Amino acid sequence: MQQSTLATRRWQNFIYRPSSYTDWTMSILVSPSTKFITQGITGRAGLFHSQQCRAYAEQCQPGKQVLVGGVTPGKGGTEVDGFPVFNSVKEAVEATGANTSMVFVPPPFCADAIIEAVDAGMELVVAITEGIPVLDMVRVQQYMRGKPTRLIGPNCPGVITPGVAKIGIMPGYIHTPGKVGLISKSGTLTYEAAWQLGNVGLGQSTAVGIGGDPVIGTSFIELLQMFQEDPGTEAILMIGEIGGNAEIQAAEFIRDHIRKPVAAFIAGKTAPPGKRMGHAGAIISGGSGTAGEKIEALKAAKVEVAESPADMGAAVQRAMKRAGM
Repeated sequence: MQQSTLATRRWQNFIYRPSSYTDWTMSILVSPSTKFITQGITGRAGLFHSQQCRAYAEQCQPGKQVLVGGVTPGKGGTEVDGFPVFNSVKEAVEATGANTSMVFVPPPFCADAIIEAVDAGMELVVAITEGIPVLDMVRVQQYMRGKPTRLIGPNCPGVITPGVAKIGIMPGYIHTPGKVGLISKSGTLTYEAAWQLGNVGLGQSTAVGIGGDPVIGTSFIELLQMFQEDPGTEAILMIGEIGGNAEIQAAEFIRDHIRKPVAAFIAGKTAPPGKRMGHAGAIISGGSGTAGEKIEALKAAKVEVAESPADMGAAVQRAMKRAGM
Protein backbone atom coordinates (compact mmCIF):
# COMPACT_ATOMS: atom_id res chain seq x y z
CA MET A 1 0.00 0.00 0.00
CA GLN A 2 2.78 2.44 0.91
CA GLN A 3 4.61 1.72 -2.37
CA SER A 4 1.44 2.41 -4.35
CA THR A 5 0.86 5.69 -2.47
CA LEU A 6 4.42 6.87 -3.16
CA ALA A 7 4.02 6.03 -6.84
CA THR A 8 0.75 7.97 -6.98
CA ARG A 9 2.42 11.02 -5.45
CA ARG A 10 5.17 10.87 -8.04
CA TRP A 11 2.66 10.61 -10.89
CA GLN A 12 0.75 13.59 -9.51
CA ASN A 13 3.99 15.57 -9.53
CA PHE A 14 5.28 14.51 -12.93
CA ILE A 15 2.35 13.38 -15.05
CA TYR A 16 1.31 15.26 -18.14
CA ARG A 17 -2.43 15.33 -18.80
CA PRO A 18 -3.56 16.03 -22.36
CA SER A 19 -6.56 18.37 -22.54
CA SER A 20 -9.12 16.21 -24.35
CA TYR A 21 -6.10 14.98 -26.35
CA THR A 22 -6.00 18.25 -28.30
CA ASP A 23 -2.31 18.60 -27.46
CA TRP A 24 -1.59 14.90 -28.02
CA THR A 25 0.20 14.90 -31.36
CA MET A 26 1.29 11.43 -32.45
CA SER A 27 3.24 8.43 -31.24
CA ILE A 28 3.78 4.81 -32.21
CA LEU A 29 2.26 1.58 -30.87
CA VAL A 30 0.43 3.07 -27.85
CA SER A 31 -2.22 5.76 -28.37
CA PRO A 32 -5.52 6.93 -26.81
CA SER A 33 -7.25 4.10 -28.72
CA THR A 34 -5.20 1.40 -26.94
CA LYS A 35 -7.19 -1.04 -24.76
CA PHE A 36 -5.24 -3.91 -23.28
CA ILE A 37 -5.43 -7.02 -21.16
CA THR A 38 -2.82 -8.89 -19.13
CA GLN A 39 -2.15 -12.56 -19.80
CA GLY A 40 -1.09 -13.99 -16.46
CA ILE A 41 -2.93 -11.34 -14.45
CA THR A 42 -3.45 -13.53 -11.37
CA GLY A 43 0.28 -14.12 -10.90
CA ARG A 44 2.16 -11.89 -8.47
CA ALA A 45 4.16 -9.97 -11.09
CA GLY A 46 1.27 -9.81 -13.56
CA LEU A 47 -1.13 -8.35 -11.00
CA PHE A 48 1.36 -5.89 -9.52
CA HIS A 49 2.33 -4.39 -12.87
CA SER A 50 -1.29 -4.39 -14.05
CA GLN A 51 -2.11 -2.27 -11.01
CA GLN A 52 0.73 0.10 -11.86
CA CYS A 53 -0.36 0.36 -15.49
CA ARG A 54 -3.94 1.04 -14.44
CA ALA A 55 -2.87 3.74 -11.99
CA TYR A 56 -0.75 5.46 -14.65
CA ALA A 57 -3.56 5.33 -17.20
CA GLU A 58 -6.04 6.74 -14.68
CA GLN A 59 -3.71 9.68 -14.09
CA CYS A 60 -3.26 10.26 -17.83
CA GLN A 61 -6.81 9.57 -19.03
CA PRO A 62 -9.19 10.10 -16.10
CA GLY A 63 -12.45 8.23 -16.40
CA LYS A 64 -11.27 6.02 -19.24
CA GLN A 65 -10.62 2.27 -18.94
CA VAL A 66 -7.36 1.37 -20.64
CA LEU A 67 -6.44 -1.91 -18.93
CA VAL A 68 -9.73 -3.77 -19.26
CA GLY A 69 -9.06 -7.22 -17.77
CA GLY A 70 -6.85 -10.25 -17.83
CA VAL A 71 -6.53 -13.92 -18.70
CA THR A 72 -5.71 -16.94 -16.56
CA PRO A 73 -7.00 -20.30 -17.84
CA GLY A 74 -9.30 -21.94 -15.31
CA LYS A 75 -10.06 -18.69 -13.46
CA GLY A 76 -12.53 -17.20 -15.91
CA GLY A 77 -15.54 -15.53 -14.36
CA THR A 78 -13.63 -14.29 -11.33
CA GLU A 79 -12.14 -10.91 -10.49
CA VAL A 80 -8.78 -9.85 -9.08
CA ASP A 81 -8.49 -6.33 -7.64
CA GLY A 82 -11.37 -5.21 -9.85
CA PHE A 83 -9.99 -6.72 -13.06
CA PRO A 84 -12.33 -9.23 -14.75
CA VAL A 85 -10.53 -12.52 -15.46
CA PHE A 86 -11.21 -14.62 -18.55
CA ASN A 87 -10.25 -18.17 -19.50
CA SER A 88 -8.89 -17.23 -22.93
CA VAL A 89 -7.72 -14.22 -24.89
CA LYS A 90 -10.56 -14.72 -27.37
CA GLU A 91 -13.12 -14.46 -24.55
CA ALA A 92 -11.40 -11.34 -23.23
CA VAL A 93 -11.41 -9.66 -26.65
CA GLU A 94 -15.09 -10.46 -27.22
CA ALA A 95 -16.06 -9.10 -23.79
CA THR A 96 -13.85 -6.01 -23.63
CA GLY A 97 -12.84 -5.01 -27.15
CA ALA A 98 -9.16 -5.16 -26.20
CA ASN A 99 -6.68 -4.70 -29.05
CA THR A 100 -3.43 -5.23 -27.12
CA SER A 101 -2.03 -7.79 -24.69
CA MET A 102 0.68 -7.57 -22.03
CA VAL A 103 2.16 -11.00 -21.30
CA PHE A 104 3.40 -12.14 -17.89
CA VAL A 105 3.09 -15.88 -18.50
CA PRO A 106 5.91 -18.12 -17.14
CA PRO A 107 8.66 -18.98 -19.67
CA PRO A 108 7.65 -22.61 -20.45
CA PHE A 109 4.16 -21.48 -21.52
CA CYS A 110 4.84 -17.99 -22.86
CA ALA A 111 5.26 -18.91 -26.53
CA ASP A 112 1.80 -20.50 -26.56
CA ALA A 113 0.38 -17.44 -24.80
CA ILE A 114 1.80 -15.16 -27.50
CA ILE A 115 0.39 -17.39 -30.22
CA GLU A 116 -3.01 -17.36 -28.50
CA ALA A 117 -2.98 -13.55 -28.54
CA VAL A 118 -2.07 -13.56 -32.23
CA ASP A 119 -4.93 -15.96 -32.99
CA ALA A 120 -7.33 -13.69 -31.09
CA GLY A 121 -6.47 -10.84 -33.46
CA MET A 122 -4.48 -8.61 -31.13
CA GLU A 123 -2.86 -5.67 -32.89
CA LEU A 124 0.02 -5.51 -30.40
CA VAL A 125 1.49 -8.07 -27.98
CA VAL A 126 4.06 -6.92 -25.40
CA ALA A 127 5.89 -9.91 -23.89
CA ILE A 128 7.59 -8.98 -20.63
CA THR A 129 8.58 -12.54 -19.67
CA GLU A 130 12.28 -13.31 -19.36
CA GLY A 131 13.83 -16.74 -19.98
CA ILE A 132 11.73 -18.02 -22.88
CA PRO A 133 13.67 -20.81 -24.67
CA VAL A 134 15.18 -19.55 -27.93
CA LEU A 135 13.62 -22.39 -29.96
CA ASP A 136 10.20 -21.43 -28.59
CA MET A 137 10.70 -17.91 -29.90
CA VAL A 138 11.84 -19.22 -33.26
CA ARG A 139 8.52 -21.08 -33.42
CA VAL A 140 6.63 -17.90 -32.51
CA GLN A 141 8.51 -15.89 -35.10
CA GLN A 142 7.70 -18.40 -37.83
CA TYR A 143 4.05 -18.58 -36.77
CA MET A 144 3.65 -14.79 -36.90
CA ARG A 145 4.94 -14.40 -40.45
CA GLY A 146 2.27 -12.81 -42.61
CA LYS A 147 0.02 -12.02 -39.64
CA PRO A 148 -0.91 -8.43 -38.71
CA THR A 149 0.00 -8.68 -35.00
CA ARG A 150 3.15 -6.88 -33.86
CA LEU A 151 5.20 -8.39 -31.02
CA ILE A 152 7.42 -6.35 -28.72
CA GLY A 153 9.88 -8.38 -26.64
CA PRO A 154 10.20 -10.81 -25.01
CA ASN A 155 12.45 -10.00 -22.04
CA CYS A 156 11.67 -6.30 -22.31
CA PRO A 157 10.36 -3.45 -20.13
CA GLY A 158 7.50 -2.74 -22.54
CA VAL A 159 6.18 0.35 -24.31
CA ILE A 160 5.11 3.75 -23.02
CA THR A 161 3.65 6.79 -24.70
CA PRO A 162 4.08 9.35 -21.90
CA GLY A 163 0.88 11.10 -20.92
CA VAL A 164 -1.25 8.40 -22.57
CA ALA A 165 -0.55 4.88 -21.27
CA LYS A 166 2.18 2.41 -20.40
CA ILE A 167 2.24 -1.30 -21.17
CA GLY A 168 5.06 -2.80 -19.16
CA ILE A 169 7.15 -2.48 -16.04
CA MET A 170 8.78 0.93 -16.48
CA PRO A 171 8.18 3.56 -13.77
CA GLY A 172 5.80 5.98 -15.40
CA TYR A 173 6.85 9.08 -13.50
CA ILE A 174 10.30 9.28 -15.12
CA HIS A 175 8.82 9.56 -18.62
CA THR A 176 7.73 12.97 -19.89
CA PRO A 177 5.92 13.68 -23.18
CA GLY A 178 8.12 15.06 -25.92
CA LYS A 179 9.48 14.66 -29.42
CA VAL A 180 12.21 11.99 -29.10
CA GLY A 181 11.54 8.39 -30.08
CA LEU A 182 13.43 6.02 -27.77
CA ILE A 183 14.42 2.46 -28.76
CA SER A 184 16.42 0.31 -26.37
CA LYS A 185 17.61 -3.23 -25.76
CA SER A 186 18.18 -2.43 -22.09
CA GLY A 187 15.43 -1.80 -19.56
CA THR A 188 17.50 0.12 -17.03
CA LEU A 189 19.18 2.24 -19.70
CA THR A 190 15.71 3.03 -21.07
CA TYR A 191 14.83 4.51 -17.70
CA GLU A 192 18.10 6.44 -17.47
CA ALA A 193 17.67 7.82 -20.99
CA ALA A 194 14.05 8.79 -20.34
CA TRP A 195 15.05 10.65 -17.19
CA GLN A 196 17.83 12.51 -19.02
CA LEU A 197 15.59 13.43 -21.95
CA GLY A 198 13.07 14.87 -19.53
CA ASN A 199 15.74 16.80 -17.66
CA VAL A 200 17.02 18.46 -20.84
CA GLY A 201 13.48 19.40 -21.88
CA LEU A 202 13.04 16.91 -24.73
CA GLY A 203 10.90 14.05 -23.37
CA GLN A 204 9.72 11.14 -25.51
CA SER A 205 7.02 10.59 -28.10
CA THR A 206 7.15 6.86 -27.35
CA ALA A 207 9.74 4.71 -25.57
CA VAL A 208 10.10 1.08 -26.66
CA GLY A 209 12.16 -1.63 -24.97
CA ILE A 210 12.73 -4.24 -27.66
CA GLY A 211 14.31 -6.88 -25.38
CA GLY A 212 17.76 -8.37 -25.19
CA ASP A 213 17.12 -11.96 -26.31
CA PRO A 214 18.60 -13.39 -29.52
CA VAL A 215 15.12 -13.75 -31.10
CA ILE A 216 12.74 -10.82 -30.60
CA GLY A 217 9.52 -9.66 -32.20
CA THR A 218 10.41 -6.19 -33.47
CA SER A 219 13.82 -4.94 -34.57
CA PHE A 220 15.65 -1.63 -34.39
CA ILE A 221 15.06 -1.18 -38.13
CA GLU A 222 11.28 -1.61 -37.90
CA LEU A 223 11.03 0.91 -35.07
CA LEU A 224 13.38 3.37 -36.78
CA GLN A 225 11.04 3.30 -39.78
CA MET A 226 7.99 3.87 -37.53
CA PHE A 227 9.61 6.85 -35.85
CA GLN A 228 10.73 8.24 -39.19
CA GLU A 229 7.11 8.20 -40.35
CA ASP A 230 5.67 9.52 -37.06
CA PRO A 231 4.93 13.27 -37.26
CA GLY A 232 5.15 13.50 -33.47
CA THR A 233 8.80 12.40 -33.42
CA GLU A 234 11.55 14.87 -34.29
CA ALA A 235 14.64 12.88 -33.20
CA ILE A 236 15.55 9.32 -32.24
CA LEU A 237 17.70 7.81 -29.49
CA MET A 238 18.81 4.21 -29.98
CA ILE A 239 20.40 2.17 -27.18
CA GLY A 240 22.17 -1.05 -28.13
CA GLU A 241 24.70 -3.39 -26.63
CA ILE A 242 27.36 -5.96 -27.49
CA GLY A 243 26.42 -9.17 -29.28
CA GLY A 244 24.91 -9.83 -32.69
CA ASN A 245 24.82 -7.38 -35.58
CA ALA A 246 21.44 -5.66 -35.14
CA GLU A 247 23.04 -2.30 -34.39
CA ILE A 248 25.27 -2.51 -37.47
CA GLN A 249 22.26 -3.29 -39.65
CA ALA A 250 20.43 -0.39 -38.00
CA ALA A 251 23.36 1.94 -38.76
CA GLU A 252 23.18 1.01 -42.44
CA PHE A 253 19.42 1.61 -42.43
CA ILE A 254 19.87 5.00 -40.74
CA ARG A 255 22.45 5.99 -43.34
CA ASP A 256 20.14 5.12 -46.24
CA HIS A 257 16.62 5.86 -44.95
CA ILE A 258 16.41 7.99 -41.78
CA ARG A 259 16.26 11.75 -42.23
CA LYS A 260 15.67 12.71 -38.62
CA PRO A 261 18.59 13.29 -36.23
CA VAL A 262 19.69 10.10 -34.45
CA ALA A 263 21.81 9.61 -31.34
CA ALA A 264 22.93 6.26 -29.92
CA PHE A 265 24.69 4.56 -27.07
CA ILE A 266 26.28 1.09 -27.14
CA ALA A 267 26.68 -0.67 -23.80
CA GLY A 268 29.45 -3.17 -23.09
CA LYS A 269 32.69 -1.50 -24.17
CA THR A 270 34.66 -3.31 -21.46
CA ALA A 271 32.98 -6.72 -21.77
CA PRO A 272 35.39 -9.66 -22.23
CA PRO A 273 34.89 -11.79 -25.37
CA GLY A 274 32.97 -15.05 -24.87
CA LYS A 275 31.29 -14.04 -21.63
CA ARG A 276 27.56 -13.37 -21.57
CA MET A 277 26.77 -10.03 -19.98
CA GLY A 278 23.24 -9.81 -18.62
CA HIS A 279 21.02 -10.46 -21.64
CA ALA A 280 21.07 -13.77 -23.47
CA GLY A 281 22.07 -11.94 -26.65
CA ALA A 282 24.81 -9.85 -25.07
CA ILE A 283 27.87 -11.92 -25.88
CA ILE A 284 30.86 -11.27 -28.12
CA SER A 285 31.47 -14.45 -30.11
CA GLY A 286 34.11 -15.13 -32.72
CA GLY A 287 35.44 -11.60 -32.42
CA SER A 288 32.21 -10.07 -33.76
CA GLY A 289 29.51 -8.06 -32.03
CA THR A 290 31.92 -5.79 -30.17
CA ALA A 291 30.97 -2.33 -28.98
CA GLY A 292 33.80 -0.85 -31.02
CA GLU A 293 32.63 -2.10 -34.39
CA LYS A 294 29.05 -1.02 -33.65
CA ILE A 295 30.14 2.46 -32.63
CA GLU A 296 32.27 2.72 -35.77
CA ALA A 297 29.28 1.73 -37.96
CA LEU A 298 27.02 4.27 -36.24
CA LYS A 299 29.54 7.09 -36.59
CA ALA A 300 29.94 6.23 -40.27
CA ALA A 301 26.17 6.71 -40.59
CA LYS A 302 26.48 10.22 -39.04
CA VAL A 303 24.84 9.11 -35.78
CA GLU A 304 25.81 11.09 -32.68
CA VAL A 305 27.25 8.47 -30.32
CA ALA A 306 27.13 9.02 -26.55
CA GLU A 307 30.43 8.30 -24.82
CA SER A 308 28.78 7.04 -21.62
CA PRO A 309 25.28 6.45 -20.20
CA ALA A 310 25.46 9.90 -18.60
CA ASP A 311 25.86 11.48 -22.05
CA MET A 312 22.70 10.12 -23.73
CA GLY A 313 20.47 13.18 -23.29
CA ALA A 314 23.24 15.55 -24.31
CA ALA A 315 23.99 13.37 -27.37
CA VAL A 316 20.42 13.84 -28.59
CA GLN A 317 20.79 17.59 -28.11
CA ARG A 318 23.99 17.56 -30.15
CA ALA A 319 22.35 15.54 -32.93
CA MET A 320 19.41 17.95 -33.09
CA LYS A 321 21.69 20.99 -33.04
CA ARG A 322 23.75 19.53 -35.88
CA ALA A 323 20.49 19.10 -37.84
CA GLY A 324 19.66 22.77 -37.26
CA MET A 325 16.87 22.09 -34.77
